[in-house]
Amino acid sequence: MIYFDHGATSFPKPRAVSDAMAQALKTCANPGRGGHKPAMEGAKRVLSCRNTASSFFGCQPEQVLFTGNCTQGLNTAIFSLLKPGGRAVISGFEHNAVTRPLHALGAKITVAGRTLFDWQNTLEEFESALRHGQDLAVFTMASNVFGYILPVEELSALCRTYGVPFVVDAAQGAGILPLDMGKLQADFIAMPGHKGLLGPQGTGILLCQNPPKPLIYGGTGSMSREQSMPDFLPDVGEAGTVNVPGIAGLEAGIRVVKARGLENILAKEQRQAKYCARGLETLGYRVFTGEHQLGTVSFVPNGDCEELAEYLACNGICVRAGLHCAPFAHESAGTLDTGTVRISFGWDNTAWQREKLLEILEKSPIQI
Repeated sequence: MIYFDHGATSFPKPRAVSDAMAQALKTCANPGRGGHKPAMEGAKRVLSCRNTASSFFGCQPEQVLFTGNCTQGLNTAIFSLLKPGGRAVISGFEHNAVTRPLHALGAKITVAGRTLFDWQNTLEEFESALRHGQDLAVFTMASNVFGYILPVEELSALCRTYGVPFVVDAAQGAGILPLDMGKLQADFIAMPGHKGLLGPQGTGILLCQNPPKPLIYGGTGSMSREQSMPDFLPDVGEAGTVNVPGIAGLEAGIRVVKARGLENILAKEQRQAKYCARGLETLGYRVFTGEHQLGTVSFVPNGDCEELAEYLACNGICVRAGLHCAPFAHESAGTLDTGTVRISFGWDNTAWQREKLLEILEKSPIQI
């Protein structure tokens, strides 16, 4: 089996991740729920990951909230900042994890920057929208469909200039691109733990400039006499039992990322994507590639995308086809009716695996 679906989740996980999770399962009880050794060991594990993440992302430990996934973090951030019917500007490449909460709030949405790999277009349209008044801006670090890396630092600066609160969706960027909360001064940055950070599914991080509105209410192990939620970080956003084994695995994943180095990770994945795109173009596919791109390549055959992905799966190649939970991105690229086949590279993918993919595609019975 050859795995090219790292945009969905990293796989397989580093050995250090499963080892850390196994150790936590053997030694950790509920953190903050008792003074006995297993509870204290659980608290120690959670605090250790909080410290590691805060150092990695340029913020204070209490600004790190643990979530179940990036979607939960984005919902928490959006519902904290936007009132029903409010105005929001987003990029043309947002995931449903952004657009569905906005829809649920009845937001008046402005879509800015729908041209792939064009920073000037993205910045000009965002500034125009901000100038005309917005209550919230949300933008992804990189498109999960096309790998387009948005100018996040510049967009953040525009939001600060116009005094508009903003949320960064780091689902595809965390663990691959530099990300500094202190530098961006975002209100919130949401990310999964299981993609570029190499942790297990069921983990995520929300970086908070200020305490959010609680999305979930319940026990926190603090202020237990009170029926209102604590109003301080991180307790306000962590009701209930946190995923201690998952958090232990997440810390191990972050440590692996730090050891490999973000520049090395990005360069290796981009190199794979570049050669893959050339090969796909040689085979006659319509390929989406350009400047400012992660190690992710989407392409369209003349035949059915899902059928081609199924053919690849039958030949031991794991890719993803369809709309990738991002219809806005496909609408921007003109692929809403067809979808695309997405190849997303990870650290462990080799040149041999890439060439094997192209070899199998060359033999495909699905019309190019």
